Amino acid sequence: MDGTDLNDWVGNREERSAVLYSTPAHLLALTLDLDDLDLEDGSPLPELWHWLYFLPMVPTSGLGIDGHPERGGFLPPISLERRMWAGGRLTFHLGLEVGEEVHKSSQIVDISQKEGKTGSMVLVTVRHTLTSQRGLAIEEEQDIVYLPMPESYSAPRPDPLPEELEWTQQRRADAVLLFRFSALTFNAHRIHYDLPYATEAEHYPGLVVHGPLQAMLLMESARRHRSGAHPATYMFRASRPLFDFESCTVAGQSTADGGLDLFTANGDGNVAMRAHVTWR
Repeated sequence: MDGTDLNDWVGNREERSAVLYSTPAHLLALTLDLDDLDLEDGSPLPELWHWLYFLPMVPTSGLGIDGHPERGGFLPPISLERRMWAGGRLTFHLGLEVGEEVHKSSQIVDISQKEGKTGSMVLVTVRHTLTSQRGLAIEEEQDIVYLPMPESYSAPRPDPLPEELEWTQQRRADAVLLFRFSALTFNAHRIHYDLPYATEAEHYPGLVVHGPLQAMLLMESARRHRSGAHPATYMFRASRPLFDFESCTVAGQSTADGGLDLFTANGDGNVAMRAHVTWR
């Protein structure tokens, strides 16, 4: 990319600990209009809500022009302009609890360079393990994709929702929701709240709905449709951007393995994210 040997970054590690204070969880519940959750100390923390913790500890002076932390800290200094959290896989061993202390160990396990339709791309896979005093709670892999900046926005090819769905639900994903979610996750990536930057610098037609926000909406939808069940595994993959000016559909259907296939879709009915959950 820029003379850096990316293989030197494989194995790079980061260790952090955090207390899962109730305030961030309460604020996310308010943001998502979830008023029936018990989030006092000792209560179960909903799956994926650990993303509210272990946030990037970077001063404003340490941010790049896109709002992301400058490259070359834990993640490699890849020069491609666009970067996004494109998908992930999680295994849940124990539920986390509000108020407990958790240790997170992170390691870069793979870096691969590929040629795509838009040119060179780099995929960085990061593995995380979260452990509480009660034992291993979560194993997670995140896929971070780096891409060249296009000259204009080109919509992906049509990818319609499946016809036979057990449920569909309309969710708000407007600029206010994106701003609040960015604040809760200390995510300064400007494509989520700075419309002139998103449209003029990165050539999107609007503000981009966070991938992790979509993944959380899908998990919440699955939890509501399997009341009392506990996820064993969860995987998600973004396939097209979802924008703040579009309607957001959340949908799901049962699968032969007893799990659920989950989807977000835009106003045209095209899939933005796919996910799959299995249960303990």
